[in-house]
Amino acid sequence: MSVPFIVWLVVFKYIPIWGWTMAFQDYKPHLGFFDQTWVGFRYFKELFNAPLFYQALQNTLGMSILGLVFGTVSALGFALLLNELRFLSFKRFTQTVSYLPHFVSWVVTANIVTSLLSINGPINEILVSLKIISEPINVMIKPEYFWWLVVFSDIWKETGWNAIIYLAAMTGIDSQVYEAAEIDGANRIQKVFFITLPGISTTIFILLILNIGNLVNIGFEKQFLLGNAVTATKALVLDKYALDYGIGLFRFSFGTAIGIFKSVVSIILLFAANYLIKKSGRGKLF
Repeated sequence: MSVPFIVWLVVFKYIPIWGWTMAFQDYKPHLGFFDQTWVGFRYFKELFNAPLFYQALQNTLGMSILGLVFGTVSALGFALLLNELRFLSFKRFTQTVSYLPHFVSWVVTANIVTSLLSINGPINEILVSLKIISEPINVMIKPEYFWWLVVFSDIWKETGWNAIIYLAAMTGIDSQVYEAAEIDGANRIQKVFFITLPGISTTIFILLILNIGNLVNIGFEKQFLLGNAVTATKALVLDKYALDYGIGLFRFSFGTAIGIFKSVVSIILLFAANYLIKKSGRGKLF
């Protein structure tokens, strides 16, 4: 039964690695592989000497770390709250509604966020009416708010979906443990901290390892759709940098060099996170 997956993995994940050779060539699409000019690490040197690369790296890591921290906390917190609901019909309804935004495209999500946060949008009107702010704030053209705008838009979209794994792990905890704790006088908060969280700690740390490994792989859709000319410096991430200054300028070798850098960093982060968490005696992948 695993054969189709292995074939898919080889065809779509391992064979394309052959394309990494473009990073070491002055790649010309009209030439064959053996007719390309090999240039060694020239494009990697260009990459590490480009000021925009470090700006893109800073933005990528900044938004990724914020998303990792707040995304994990929100998904885990939401799962704990759902797990404590006693009305099963309301629990199912809330869970279904919460993960529906996951299936909404970022094009629609960006339009919703832009409409809500516009000068004449409902959020500004509510804040002004409550005297929290004296005049509307156009968040969309404030570069200092852009990271938070992307992070909280992503949290709104993905919290319900990310909570599913935590909820599934909670169902594996023996109900007799809760009953024994209740007999001993434990309240709901104590059961959460002394039974639920320790019971799903392995799941939490494994997901944390996987998410840390993907810190530099945040895509560019959110930044592209929510950004504009004013926030361009904060919206530039590695994927968008590869698109604009690699593929967009027909510099395929340069774009491939960026991709290799991302892959190498992801592998290092994955094994580093796995090692540190394994040394702590918690969860581990390898």
